[in-house]
Amino acid sequence: MNQAVKSDSLWSIILAAGEGDGLQPMVQRWLGRQKPKQYCAFTGSRSMLQHTLDRADQVSDPEHKVTVGARAHRWEALAQVAQSKAGKLILQPANRGTVAEIFVGLAHVRAHDPQATVVIYPSDHFVHPEDRFVKVVQSAVLAAQQLKNWIFLLGITPERLDQEHDWILMGPHLGWIDGHRVQTVSAFLEKPNVEKCKAAVAVGALWNTLILAAKVETLWRMGWQYVPEIMPLFERYQEAIGTSDEEAVLEAEYNVMPCRNLSSNVLKCARKQVAVIELSGILWCNWGTPERVRETLCRIGKPALPWLIHVPAV
Repeated sequence: MNQAVKSDSLWSIILAAGEGDGLQPMVQRWLGRQKPKQYCAFTGSRSMLQHTLDRADQVSDPEHKVTVGARAHRWEALAQVAQSKAGKLILQPANRGTVAEIFVGLAHVRAHDPQATVVIYPSDHFVHPEDRFVKVVQSAVLAAQQLKNWIFLLGITPERLDQEHDWILMGPHLGWIDGHRVQTVSAFLEKPNVEKCKAAVAVGALWNTLILAAKVETLWRMGWQYVPEIMPLFERYQEAIGTSDEEAVLEAEYNVMPCRNLSSNVLKCARKQVAVIELSGILWCNWGTPERVRETLCRIGKPALPWLIHVPAV
């Protein structure tokens, strides 16, 4: 563990509020019921969420962990987060996009330590080997602690022309951190068509994992700059944290909150303050489709499972 990184001012936010629509037919066939993919153990005994929580605990102290789930998944979330060492679980009353999912967690961190550095992890990613991944995350944390006005995204070399991924076109070299190249961003491509994917590959673009490290105040300031219409809601929620009004305020704010997306509404606008560190030598996959799950399990030598078959659309 890198003690220079792990400190009292380092927090983790785990995003676990998604419905996992792309895997629902497969999960229904497997379990006989609906269950969001992040709560499923596709291999071994731990779910995708539990793997993510464990990875986060290798980077920041377990009590400095905020998991954002959905109220509709209350019992799954409570059961799985309870098995983790510590941390806070926030259950969103409704889906208001990735900005809300992230900023509700940021409000909790900011209420406890406005000077904190934070790492944000989606909970539906397969990562191997985990120890190498953790070292790259620690490097991103060091970068965020040194360049306090920047966001550091993790990117990965694309393996195919995947139109379901978001892509990062890289700009000039910014520097090095722990032997990892850090590059600026020239543009973000959200789910581009095949021709744009080919052009992106030709110039060395990376897939955007949406795993990032930054100072809490940097993200908060960008919120006010690029999505100012929702920031008063999170300011009010932060003021209510730890009081008897916390849940009521959260409910009221989500009732009127517009839906905003981190990539299109914040990162794209703030790209001159976003840098990329590549996850090299790591098998990473966003398990959004049965095909991706099948392919990944095959690559790590896991046997084909009967429920990992093609489920035709109805």
